Amino acid sequence: MSEHLPKKPLLSVPAKTFKRATPPVAPAAPAPVPAHSPAAARVATRSRAPIPAGQTNTAAIGANGTLRLNKRMAELGLASRREADDWIGKGWVKVDGRIAEMGMQVAPDVKIEIDKLAKGQQANLVTVLINKPLGLVSGQAEDGHEPAITLVQPQNRWAEDNARFFFHGSQLKSLVPAGRLDIDSTGLLVLTQDGRVARQLIGEDAVMEKEYLVRVVYTGVLNTAAATSAAATYGGKIQQLSRIDDDDPVSSDVQSVFPPDKLQLLRHGLSLDGQALKHAKVEWQNPEQLRFVLHEGKKRQIRRMCEQVGLKVVGLKRVRIGNVMLGNLPVGQWRYLAPHERF
Repeated sequence: MSEHLPKKPLLSVPAKTFKRATPPVAPAAPAPVPAHSPAAARVATRSRAPIPAGQTNTAAIGANGTLRLNKRMAELGLASRREADDWIGKGWVKVDGRIAEMGMQVAPDVKIEIDKLAKGQQANLVTVLINKPLGLVSGQAEDGHEPAITLVQPQNRWAEDNARFFFHGSQLKSLVPAGRLDIDSTGLLVLTQDGRVARQLIGEDAVMEKEYLVRVVYTGVLNTAAATSAAATYGGKIQQLSRIDDDDPVSSDVQSVFPPDKLQLLRHGLSLDGQALKHAKVEWQNPEQLRFVLHEGKKRQIRRMCEQVGLKVVGLKRVRIGNVMLGNLPVGQWRYLAPHERF
């Protein structure tokens, strides 16, 4: 199809100036130490990560199916492992009525009690939802592009946010992305201080649904290289995507020319980097937009899937993560995840 969609202007985000620290001069390489000398033993000892005070067992899984306490607390959604260790060190955790010890192994059926001081500390952790505009990166600044966290300022808070939180600069400390959204994609991005939320969204066992609106054009050219290389999308050239808004007019009918068997292939049957993709829900939202629901998040996954079936992505917007919707949150603004909301 030869029609071209009009590109929308990028949201203007005020630039900030970052001072780069002068890189330290690398010290001269030390003389080699004989492998079995006492000096080598001391070096090996120093290179190991220190064991937290009072901890004697660092194994995550012990004998007879026991688990390290911090791991069990994370599994139960009580705290992140780091948070659990902090509470244990402060004496805020009891196991079967006794004060817990750092690194202790517990059976799956033990009773774990958390002090109200720990619960109060946890209640102050915030999670922020951003409608990320084009041109911002999810994490740290790179290649001259600012990170999305620069938007988290009082003036950019959504006026209709009714969460009972007051903004304070301390909330920016340890506020990190729970997942990523490419620089040329828009929509829902989650930043959180809460390790429980991070584990739920991007942990080893995370299976959270993520929903996207994807504007496409049909080229009919199957880009098989996209299956093995994220850099192979768009023929290896940089492509600027357009923004997707709810009131966008439909200017082309891709649905009528796109083969139904290729749509089925998007749902299941494609591979990326040698691994078969999980089943995906893919439906037409309108004649030029597809709705994707994924349970995984490989690098540039949707673009690479589309290019393998002759589609080219020209706009991509994330509208849902789990049970949390982007909704009416304006582009470039943010709100708090309310206490009653759950992913």
